[in-house]
Amino acid sequence: MAQWQELLTMESSMQSRVCRLYEGTFPREIRHYLSDWIESQSWEVAASDEPTARTLLQTLVLKLDELRNESVHTNNVLMGPDYSAMRDFVSNHFETRPLDLAVVLSECLREEKHILASCLKDQDCCIQEQKQKDLDNKVKELIRQTWETEREIKSLEALNEKLTYIQRTWESQVKKVNGLSNEIVQQECLKQGNFITQTKQVVVDQIVRSVNLATQLVQTLVSEELSEWKRRQQMSCIGKPVNTSLDQLEKWFSSVGEMLLQIIQQLQKLQEQSSGAQTSDVSNMTEVLQQINTFTTALLTKLLQNALVVEKQPTMSSLTHRPCILKLTVGFTVTLRFLVNLPLFKCLLKVKPVFDKDVEEVKTMKGFRQFVFSENTSKLLDVCTPNGGLVAEFGHLSIKKGSKSRVNGSNESPIGVTEELHMIKFVTTLQLAGLECHIEASSLPVVVVCSTAQVPSAWASVMWYSLLSATQPTSLSAFVEPPPLPWEQLSQALSWQFLSAGDRELNQNQLDELKLKVVDDPDDLVHWNKFAKSDGPWIWINGILDLIQKHLKEIWRDGCVMGFVNKDKTRQLLQSKQSGNFLLRFSESNREGAITFSWVERSNGEVNVYAVKPYTKKDLSAMSLPNLIYHYSLRAQQRKTVNPLVYLYPDIPKDTAFGPYYTKQEISPINKDGYVNRQLISVSDCCTPPPSPPGETQMDVEDPLQAPLSVPSEELLQEWFPDVLDTTLSTSLPPIEQMFPLLISYDNGDNF
Repeated sequence: MAQWQELLTMESSMQSRVCRLYEGTFPREIRHYLSDWIESQSWEVAASDEPTARTLLQTLVLKLDELRNESVHTNNVLMGPDYSAMRDFVSNHFETRPLDLAVVLSECLREEKHILASCLKDQDCCIQEQKQKDLDNKVKELIRQTWETEREIKSLEALNEKLTYIQRTWESQVKKVNGLSNEIVQQECLKQGNFITQTKQVVVDQIVRSVNLATQLVQTLVSEELSEWKRRQQMSCIGKPVNTSLDQLEKWFSSVGEMLLQIIQQLQKLQEQSSGAQTSDVSNMTEVLQQINTFTTALLTKLLQNALVVEKQPTMSSLTHRPCILKLTVGFTVTLRFLVNLPLFKCLLKVKPVFDKDVEEVKTMKGFRQFVFSENTSKLLDVCTPNGGLVAEFGHLSIKKGSKSRVNGSNESPIGVTEELHMIKFVTTLQLAGLECHIEASSLPVVVVCSTAQVPSAWASVMWYSLLSATQPTSLSAFVEPPPLPWEQLSQALSWQFLSAGDRELNQNQLDELKLKVVDDPDDLVHWNKFAKSDGPWIWINGILDLIQKHLKEIWRDGCVMGFVNKDKTRQLLQSKQSGNFLLRFSESNREGAITFSWVERSNGEVNVYAVKPYTKKDLSAMSLPNLIYHYSLRAQQRKTVNPLVYLYPDIPKDTAFGPYYTKQEISPINKDGYVNRQLISVSDCCTPPPSPPGETQMDVEDPLQAPLSVPSEELLQEWFPDVLDTTLSTSLPPIEQMFPLLISYDNGDNF
């Protein structure tokens, strides 16, 4: 279905959002009557290419003319849409500015997609809420039925006791009561026995209904709810913001498990009553009860075998945001939970971890490495959480090479070590009142590395496998021939990485720019070897993520960093702005992660866009980026300095955007050691901006205007130290170089 047609099927409130989207920018009628044509054009490409934009503008006008001529031909001018007014609007507003038309329509189409996605998300939430509500109601119904059966069984116990009493004492009753014959007493006992049999049949029918309902619930909990939770947890591990709480699932598992245990007890009581009663169909009833008991026990076993889950996946303390990566001999933690949280299971289950248990690749894959746990350890599932969950937390697990692990240089594997996937299983045995079942829980696939340098590649494997397994069954040998991923799917995971590193996802513009770096397939597929190889885009992206997490988290979170924007787009954005407008973007060539700022200057009718040499992690360790922006200066021939950074794009005063992040330290003229205090600043030499037409402006971040940090000018010192450099003392001060003997120049990221 076309996008516009989908929008027409939405609720009125969502359609109102679409109406507001077009108010004052573009006639909604044109969007409606030319919807198919508009959606088939590449407006995003046209937004940065004026010839293409002009061609599309001319085509749009021609199509409106065609529609108008058709309305004249069909004699529908008065009753039909006013195509002439639509054409006039387009001509008046966009004839001289075709790029604006492309920008407007590309943004509107993009926002329409967001509205549709939001609508679908709301619908999914409603469906999920209704599904959980229905499941919750079924669990409550099972509890009600089970307790109603419990009351009926207690009534049966009373009836059986009464019948037994009558049968034992009927002879004495006959003697005591004149005229009471044996036949009358026997008939009364038979009548009482038949009533008990009928009541017992009703109770059995109730139990059968309860077991059938429990069967549906176990199937739903194990095959749907638990599977969906495991999938959410896997996506959460690679950064997706989803709810991974086990509280509701534990509540359902516990309630169903408790009711199944109670039903088994009820069946045992009925069997005891049947064996002691003198009724006509005791043998048949006993057989039926045994069959129901066997089925119920199997159902309970299935629930218990799936109740052990890995609540927190294996994680090293140094990589809390990247679970499932393990380093040899380095400790990691993992937490398990038993979802059937009943008092009788407390300290009953002892869980033991086993590395690569039953993993087929150990036997079949050439060169597959083998590992074992450094220590033989196990844990009891105990109540050790605030909400009383049955939890076992392994806090200091570590692995080492196994005795059969391959020797370096021999039996080479078809995949790299960071593509080799392993599994940890946690095993236990439950024995309870004749019930015995073996229980296992598996971790997500983990990657074992030997050095920290392998972590980025290992994390790419974790992400790729998680995304693959979302759409198809995937084995641990997935990277022998890894299938490609659609960009739409991979881009979501990449956006989650930025959410994890800096509390903010990538917006659509940033994703579009990133796509240019990652995708070169006509079908928008991303191939593993291109994405994750040593010179592939992932290593560059990972460097930026590390840069954000360590140095840019706050300003990235608050949207101050545009980030992914190429040189041409930077020039296009800044050229229309006033002098001093600047934006922050990531270096396109620095593989370790670096950031630069570009700004615009207008002088004598010329527009020039400049970029400073990118700041690396080493640079930002010496001074934060907001402080670098605050102190940054250009030095002209007259040795005067000026900060060219005035407005963060678009037109946000610099101090408004970065003020909360400045760390202005109070500077005293003389410190305790007798030295004059100093402060690092960033200064670039720029005598006179070189004239260049906009299309030839140099934007290569590797050929910057950045000059070494140098001794500050006297004018700047006067601003910093007004109390020291006053008129009474200035004549007696030594030269600046002598005042700041320790302020060594700072060039190309070298040490001070």
